[in-house]
Amino acid sequence: MTSTDQQPFLSVRDLKVHFSTEDGIVKAVDGLSFDVEKGKTLGIVGESGSGKSVTNLTILGLHDRDRTAIDGEILLDGKELLTATERELERLRGNKMAMIFQDALASLSPFHTIGKQIGETYRKHTGASKKEARARAIEMLRRVGIPQPDMRVDDYPHQFSGGMRQRAMIAMALVCDPELLIADEPTTALDVTVQAQIMDLLKDLQREFGTAIVFITHDLGVIADVADDVLVMYGGRCVERGTKKEVLRAPQHPYTLGLMSSMPSLDGPVDVPLSPIPGSPPSLLNPPSGCRFHPRCTFAEKVAGGLCSSERPALEVVAGRGSACHLSIGQRQEFFADFAASRH
Repeated sequence: MTSTDQQPFLSVRDLKVHFSTEDGIVKAVDGLSFDVEKGKTLGIVGESGSGKSVTNLTILGLHDRDRTAIDGEILLDGKELLTATERELERLRGNKMAMIFQDALASLSPFHTIGKQIGETYRKHTGASKKEARARAIEMLRRVGIPQPDMRVDDYPHQFSGGMRQRAMIAMALVCDPELLIADEPTTALDVTVQAQIMDLLKDLQREFGTAIVFITHDLGVIADVADDVLVMYGGRCVERGTKKEVLRAPQHPYTLGLMSSMPSLDGPVDVPLSPIPGSPPSLLNPPSGCRFHPRCTFAEKVAGGLCSSERPALEVVAGRGSACHLSIGQRQEFFADFAASRH
C-alpha cells in the first residue's frame, strides 16, 4: 500500500508503551495518536520525561522487547511496524526511516572515521562497494555543508566541531534518502547560530527529498521555526495538537499556555514577566489520577465537581485541532485572554 491523501505516510494510533521495572510499571506513553504526511514536519514538544523520545524510539523499533509492553498501531506507508520482525525493521531503518540523535559525539563511534561510518550505512542497504560508499559519503558531507569533504571524510568525530558532528549525523541519516526522518532534539547544546544553520539545512533537505520529519524538542522557539503541525505531550499523553499557527497563537490547554508563558516574546511588551509552570512533571510510575496536569494547573479549581482530579479528559478533535481539558471553550477563551493580549 502506498501513501495517498487519505493515508498519511506515518500514522500512529492509540500507542501505549509501558516498561516493567522493579518498582512497577512505567507508563511512558499512554494512548498517543498522530499522523505525518510526506514533505511535512510534525513538532513534538514537552518537558523531559513526557514520552517524546520513547515514542520515536518505538517507531524505529529501538526498544527492549523483553521489558516493554506495547499496544496500538504504527503504520509506515501502510506497513504495520509493531508486528514487523527485527530483520524487517533493520531493512527499514536507515533506508526508509532514519533518526538524528541528540548527542552526536555519543552516537558516533570514536574508533572509525566519519566517512567509514556514513559509508557503512550506505553499503548495508545498497550493496555498494567501498569505493562507491566513500564517494557517496563525500557527496553527503558536501550536501550538508562540510567544507573540503574529500579531505574531512577521513577525519574522526573528535576532529569535528559540535555543529559539524551534527551535520555528519544528518548526512548519515540521509545517506539512503529515507522518507521519514526523526530528529531527537538535534540542536541541543549547540550555539544559536549553529542551531539556525542546522534547522535551515533540514528544511532545505526536506524540500529536496520531500521527507516527512518528526522533530522532537522542548524548545517552542525551535518549533515555531521548523514545524508545520505541533503535538504537545505531557505525562505520556497528547494534551493539545494543531497547526503551528493555531497552537502557538491560541493555545487551548493550560499546559501549552504555561509553556508559552515561560518563554519571552520578541514582538510583545518587554515588561511582561515570565511565568514558569509551578511544580514538577509527574512520575510515570505513579501518575496523578484524572488529568495528569491538574496538580500544577492554576485553572483546575475552576472546573466544577473536581473532574480534573478524578476523570481523564478526552482529546476532542475538530478539523485537526484538538485539546484534552475539562475547561469549556468559553472558559478557555475567558481565562486565556490575558495571555493572548500580552503576546500581540
